[in-house]
Amino acid sequence: MNQHPKDLKLESWLVTAGRSSELGAPLNVPLVPASNFIIGRGREYSRDDGTPTWEALEEVVGGLESGRAVAFASGMAAIAAVFDQLPAGSTVVLPDDCYQGVAGLASAGAERGRWTVRRVALHDTAGWIDACKTADLVWLESPSNPLLGVADLEAICAAPRKAGAVVAVDNTFATPLNQRPLEFGATVSLQSATKFIGGHSDLLAGVATTKDEAFWHALKKSRELTGATPGTLECFLAVRGARTMALRLQRAQASAMALADRLQAHPAVELARYPGLASHPTHATAKRVLKGYGTIISFDVRGGAEAADAVCRNVGLIRHATSLGAVESTMERRAAIAGQDHLPPSLLRLSVGIEDVEDLWKDLDAALRSARA
Repeated sequence: MNQHPKDLKLESWLVTAGRSSELGAPLNVPLVPASNFIIGRGREYSRDDGTPTWEALEEVVGGLESGRAVAFASGMAAIAAVFDQLPAGSTVVLPDDCYQGVAGLASAGAERGRWTVRRVALHDTAGWIDACKTADLVWLESPSNPLLGVADLEAICAAPRKAGAVVAVDNTFATPLNQRPLEFGATVSLQSATKFIGGHSDLLAGVATTKDEAFWHALKKSRELTGATPGTLECFLAVRGARTMALRLQRAQASAMALADRLQAHPAVELARYPGLASHPTHATAKRVLKGYGTIISFDVRGGAEAADAVCRNVGLIRHATSLGAVESTMERRAAIAGQDHLPPSLLRLSVGIEDVEDLWKDLDAALRSARA
């Protein structure tokens, strides 16, 4: 790279980062499917030393977050590496609405006596600030999955914290284009690159980024010891996907705002949640801390779980599938997944893609009306 991320807008960084500046080199860093290298120039074994393909992804995401990144095999692998830094007997604080994979990981560790877990409501800023004084890991997810609560990261990340405490933010829903937790003072920001970075539902990868050099080395060591290394093809695809992330996000979140407005007025919808709606409980916070409101909507269908399942069966353009952040719109009933007992049974999570917004609305409206019939 010839330019530093501080010299560029993030949209330009996405396009130019992770490329070689060497004359005659490929414009795109190629797939390097190597496990080992000729000894003598510092790189010997990929699990320990990485590959140029991994490093391209780490450069792209690290620059986006204004830190140093470590790529992992999945978002959960990156999350597990953060938890791996905790000493025995630690206190972990999670939000009341939390991705079930994180909740499951925290619960499994608590059952083994590794740490204790307590929950704080995401909107309870005073509660989070108080938790920073005693917790070893403050885990924030904002916007949350799938209730889309937005935490006041500016206040929480700047709060005095216990010596050695880690404040981690799952930034997957916002992306670094809408929110940069490290700028607020978080220790580490995490992305499931499976989602918006990759953007095409064709890879699994995760990235953890920090400004703390010692923490960066610790994450890298965890990756090495646990073998949570990313695939070469996955990293290549993630970099390629990242090139268009700004365009995809801009289009999809404009559509999400339009769809959320219509959903909250739909007779088949009991409640629509989107941080951009004035009716959302944390809209005021979202307006202050987010650059954009994202592409995820959740809404409760009148008629309960059976009606919500019917909506999922009846959509056509929107795909009934899990995950999010891709070019195609997807939707699922989240309470059908184990570990989501706190959710309304009829809640649907809609990830808005880049299709024409009127086509999406026709599909969604028809499915909602047919479920009511």
